[in-house]
Amino acid sequence: MEEKKQFLCGVVEGFYGRPWSMDQRKVLFQWMQHWGLNTYLYGPKDDLKHRLLWREVYSPQEEGQLRTLIVEAQSRGLRFVYALSPGQDIVFSSSCDLTLLKRKLRQVSDLGCQAFAILFDDIDHSMCQADSEAFASFAHAQVTVTNDIYRFLGEPPVFLFCPTEYCGSLCSPSVSKSPYLQTIGEDLLPNITVIWTGTKVISRKLSVDCLAEVESVLQRPPLIWDNLHANDYDSRRLFLGPFKGREPQLRRQLRGLLLNPNCEFEANYIPLHTLGSWYRAGKEETKDEEYCPDRALSAALHDWMEELNQPLQAGRQSTRADQRASVPTSRCKTPDRPDRPSAFRGSKTVAKLPVFPLNSSSPPSSPTKVKGETEVQEEEKKRSNQPGQPHQPTPGSRPAAPGGCRGQKALGRGLCGGKGLLSESQVRLLVGLYYLPHEHGPSAEKLLQDLTWLKTNCHLVSANSKKPPPLKIDEWRGRSSRFMSLCEDIAQLHCSVVGGANRAVLYDLYPYVWDLRNTALVAKAFICWLEGHVLSDSSTLGSWRNCFHWCGKTTGADLLGVESEPWVFKGGVSGEVQMLLPIGSSSELFTHPPPLFPTSRLYNIRPYHSKDKVELYRMVRQLHLRTQGGQESSAAHPDVIGDRCLGPCLALCPEYSFILEDELGVCGCVLGISDVRSFAKRCQASWIPAMRDKYPPKGNNTPLNTQDLIRLMEEDQGEYPESLLYHFPSQLRLDALPELVDISVSRTLLTALLAALKANGSQGVFCEVQPTDRQRLEFLTKLGFLEILRGEARSREGVVLGRLL
Repeated sequence: MEEKKQFLCGVVEGFYGRPWSMDQRKVLFQWMQHWGLNTYLYGPKDDLKHRLLWREVYSPQEEGQLRTLIVEAQSRGLRFVYALSPGQDIVFSSSCDLTLLKRKLRQVSDLGCQAFAILFDDIDHSMCQADSEAFASFAHAQVTVTNDIYRFLGEPPVFLFCPTEYCGSLCSPSVSKSPYLQTIGEDLLPNITVIWTGTKVISRKLSVDCLAEVESVLQRPPLIWDNLHANDYDSRRLFLGPFKGREPQLRRQLRGLLLNPNCEFEANYIPLHTLGSWYRAGKEETKDEEYCPDRALSAALHDWMEELNQPLQAGRQSTRADQRASVPTSRCKTPDRPDRPSAFRGSKTVAKLPVFPLNSSSPPSSPTKVKGETEVQEEEKKRSNQPGQPHQPTPGSRPAAPGGCRGQKALGRGLCGGKGLLSESQVRLLVGLYYLPHEHGPSAEKLLQDLTWLKTNCHLVSANSKKPPPLKIDEWRGRSSRFMSLCEDIAQLHCSVVGGANRAVLYDLYPYVWDLRNTALVAKAFICWLEGHVLSDSSTLGSWRNCFHWCGKTTGADLLGVESEPWVFKGGVSGEVQMLLPIGSSSELFTHPPPLFPTSRLYNIRPYHSKDKVELYRMVRQLHLRTQGGQESSAAHPDVIGDRCLGPCLALCPEYSFILEDELGVCGCVLGISDVRSFAKRCQASWIPAMRDKYPPKGNNTPLNTQDLIRLMEEDQGEYPESLLYHFPSQLRLDALPELVDISVSRTLLTALLAALKANGSQGVFCEVQPTDRQRLEFLTKLGFLEILRGEARSREGVVLGRLL
């Protein structure tokens, strides 16, 4: 009887996605024991033998692993609840299916399991013809089978039942009037506990009144399956905030509460730590101690700091014995998660690598010969220290960034390699950015509030503004500086996570931090570009207000409302920042799988300055030398390549040029032309004559590439078909150095330009690519560019790709 009365509080592994490993579960049990939790429910949706292949018994090897897990839980004072989900295809009236169900649960019972759950969640209400003839309703069918199984197992003290209507929003017509729930309450044996998630699948709060209504209908106190920290519905969201919105006094209305947390194991330290604080605060012996989410979060952060900075490999290979954080192989969450025959797989021990693939279920079992981040940094250091004249660099070398032309706080911090320590302020920033499904943390709130204000008041600093009050301009610049500083902190956070000692944490957090880093790079570059470049609404070219109304004037928090499920607006803080940008609705520009090999290199994207011209010319000259095998005529003018590739854009429309830089200097650029028609006329009127003066004919001694330069420039500015320019009036050119480790920053660089073009009224942009440049063709195609013309533009063969904005 005492066992029946105990409040069940702990963890349910019930998410969609790759199940946790055996080692991760063992570490979970260590955490739970330390924090005073008492129950673990095994029910991962993607374990085939839990749901899809529920009729199949476990193999001898799987039996051994499951037995070990049950014993491990019991040795730490935890109740192990085994759950089965037969609802997708069970025939309730089939004696064969009932026999198979009993066989499966008897197998687990023989392994030492003493608590069970039958789950009928997320299934269709319809019944087959045989069941319709045998049972009065869907609820009667479920109750009949559940009661039979409960008796078959000897009426265990803990037996859970998850109904198909498991929350208020799924009940028809309401909780109190649902025929389904009424049948469950009346016919389900009284000692079987019913699972409930609250008013919603993911409930913002749980109230005494709502729980009292459910208890009345079910004729028993429910057990809460709490999805507060579940993130399996959104690949861009992670929840690191405290357990919140559930008063400890609620336990008087409940049989128990189990938290279904993040898919990523390492992300659950704070949620489970604070759940333990909530549970302890609700006990009678500590009834004078009130639960405060903020205090619980501070305590959890303090303990997590020690875990985060442990030198643990991806498999959590640690020399510390039986401590709270010796954790197993983890994985990154990808859009297409491979199914596994069973959750019971051992993890592999991995050798220490500077970088490693993130899109596999486990790290490579042996060191793979790849050029890691450390090697790349060493090579770049060597290149930057190579002797050579300033105007005659070694072909293919990369010079260090010149002093005085950067001024970026993040880049001023230097290289971010090696195994560093995450600071407490960085961890607080991380938690604030990935807080809770219905609530942003302080850092995310500040980021979104400043971006919204800067967007709304950008007319103060527009290129054609009517001299607003200086105080207003100072306010805009001050908030702009604060916003960009926070974006730089996010970039530094990404650097510290990737370069940190705890590779287990890196595996789980990297895709999320990387995604937000890229989105913040675009937003920072765009805000930096606004001053002096954006056109106000009074301009015939400007469509700033209309642009932002079209892309989504309402933020995610406003769109959601208190009563909406969090998946109504996806993306979290990254998605909300994205939607505040002019091209926010173009998801293909923002959502992309993370790179195979993470790098902790710091990147920055900013508008072009005139002092960048020398470095940009040097960069495109290097690219040209590499394509020519490092050969260059000694008589060639050093500006020939730069004048042809970059010169017209930098001279005539520098406001649409963006620079990509890392710790060593400029490593990429994208140049844009807002109106190709007017740009071509300006080239003919000013740029071409200037080039004729710069490269005058010198008889027969003139180098061939200099002789032909003017002719090639004129071809470059030749006419495009009017049918193309009508839909795609703007043009871009993208150049990046080949040694760029993270190709995603090239996408981010391009996105910054597209945001600027869209903000000033462009409706479409095109780019001309050589047919042999397959890598660039593929890159642009993934970003939504479609082939418009092939071999028809001007007098040269080329592929013209375009996309609407």
